[in-house]
Amino acid sequence: METTTRTPERSDIGGFLRRLGPTWLAGAIAAGPATMASLLTAGASFGYALLWVVILSAVFGALGQYLAARLGLFTEEGIVTTVEEHLGELWAWILVVDVVLAAGLAQLVIMKTAADTSAAIAGSMGLATLADPRIWGVAWAVVLAVGLAGGGYRVAEFGAKLLVSVVVLAFLATALVVPIDPAEAATGLVPAIPAGVGGALVAAGVMGGAVHITLLTMQSYTMRAREWTVEDRDVAAFDIGSSMLLAFGIYSLAIFLVAASVLEGTVDPAALTEIQAAEALGPLVGEYATWLFLLGLLGAAVSTLGGNTVVPPYLLADKLGWELSIEDTRYRALLAGVALLSALGGFIEGAVLPLLVLVLAFGLVGTPFALVVILLLLNDREVVPEGNPLWANVGGVVLVGVASVVAGSFVADELATVTEPLSALVVAFAAAMALATLALVARAVVR
Repeated sequence: METTTRTPERSDIGGFLRRLGPTWLAGAIAAGPATMASLLTAGASFGYALLWVVILSAVFGALGQYLAARLGLFTEEGIVTTVEEHLGELWAWILVVDVVLAAGLAQLVIMKTAADTSAAIAGSMGLATLADPRIWGVAWAVVLAVGLAGGGYRVAEFGAKLLVSVVVLAFLATALVVPIDPAEAATGLVPAIPAGVGGALVAAGVMGGAVHITLLTMQSYTMRAREWTVEDRDVAAFDIGSSMLLAFGIYSLAIFLVAASVLEGTVDPAALTEIQAAEALGPLVGEYATWLFLLGLLGAAVSTLGGNTVVPPYLLADKLGWELSIEDTRYRALLAGVALLSALGGFIEGAVLPLLVLVLAFGLVGTPFALVVILLLLNDREVVPEGNPLWANVGGVVLVGVASVVAGSFVADELATVTEPLSALVVAFAAAMALATLALVARAVVR
């Protein structure tokens, strides 16, 4: 992985701000199309009922990043290396497989989002020959592979993030003009998963937007790029609070509240489309809502693809002992391969928004294992000489419990349709990760 030069004047405010970044990267990935889809679906489907999940996702997302960051600050190495050294090779491989499955599925659906949205925009412009998602899936995969392997994808990411920023600002502005009922919204602070089709799935999707295994595992690698050590704990704390807790929290609340106020009762949540979701911005931008939303969704997909593509290569390269840099031809080939394989996303059938919610829920299923790994390592004095604070341990245990309950509710719903291939995959993955987590906890107790 490429590194940046350390700024020696740590007391200087400008130098302090320039050192921020790792959790902002995680926040940018978290604020991708899947989270946007989950928040819109939650509001459109159940009104304000899942407000408690939206708030907890930001709080727990920040806590998860803090725990992951603390481990990375003390070890100064990738999480896979740390797990292999202190827990063993088996657990390192389980972590890698867990992340690759969650990130891999997300990669395909995010690419489908980019491909479908590009095709929809082309079709709206009268370019019928370019209104085929399969063409765009292949095109974006090539751009992704060439850009990441050659180090030039940042230009595309920069432009995409500008589009996302415009849409986020539009949601924030819309939240100020739509009639949000404070009393009704307050009822959504009571923890409960709405009855009916998709309640558990949507709750898991919202929670999985911030509490996700890819975000937790990537923290150690992005901190290595900044050359952070335990001496940078203050910078890390501010980085986490300002990005995941504040910025991501505001982003989530704005989209959710607008969707709950504008879309509830006006669309079929079970078949929510991008065009219907765009109506949430109608009170602010009127006839331009569809174009603005589609461009923002495309921007979110393109910017998230860049961050998500590197996740499996980072962990695999770390496990295999390769250099985490495009200077290593093996890593570069792996990175390009993952990018090119994502072209398959353009060939996936079905509506985009429900699939985006599903991939976050799927990722949440694999997250408790990663959280348990991090907590065990943080409480091992051979790994972290300074004991983990009591509040962090208590918060971590609560986080594992809440994530497990929400994910478990989603898996329980999938049992009803377990004969379908996708549901069978979810149930099998959940069973495997639950067994691995229990075995890991038992191993720690026995020791």
